[in-house]
Amino acid sequence: MSDKDLVELLKYSNSKEIYIVTWNSILKLLVCPFKVAVIHDVGMLKKGRKVMVDEVKITHDLKTVYIIKGMAYFYYYFDILID
Repeated sequence: MSDKDLVELLKYSNSKEIYIVTWNSILKLLVCPFKVAVIHDVGMLKKGRKVMVDEVKITHDLKTVYIIKGMAYFYYYFDILID
């Protein structure tokens, strides 16, 4: 993806919101901060810990990244917890 394409895509995004599809196929908007559970040890975060996501970003190759306490982590280390 070119930088121009990425800029165009990001024009429609918000780093404080993410849409998810729940287990029962309902589209839901999550607003930061939202809670996630660590499913694999990563950085200083240990499996089983619950943490809050402050922002949601994407990498240049469109991989979702969660910003947690100022550090960036790929989404696949976490499960989103919905009340």
